[in-house]
Amino acid sequence: MAAANVLNLTEATWATEIDASTIPVLVDFWAPWCGPCRRLAPTIDALATKYEGKVKVAKLNTDEAQTLAGSFNISGIPCVIIFKNGKEAQRLVGMLTEGEYSKALDRLL
Repeated sequence: MAAANVLNLTEATWATEIDASTIPVLVDFWAPWCGPCRRLAPTIDALATKYEGKVKVAKLNTDEAQTLAGSFNISGIPCVIIFKNGKEAQRLVGMLTEGEYSKALDRLL
């Protein structure tokens, strides 16, 4: 279960939460059957707490939003994409450390 400050995105909420966001948004593309995705969840929760108010942190279940995931050419998960001004700013594929995600976020702030 995601932390309270992690948004659960859907195709219906994408435009409001990502495209219209005035702050960077980190999106974790994941699926419930993906072991590395489940292991990454605590890191995503920690990033949401660390960057609260500066960065939105969200998760998108690729099984439930296949069309949207396909539009970003998600071919492997976990995949984290950081969006700025509604556009992809950086893509991080695989399970990385909290520090690596923090470096990517800090460069965009």
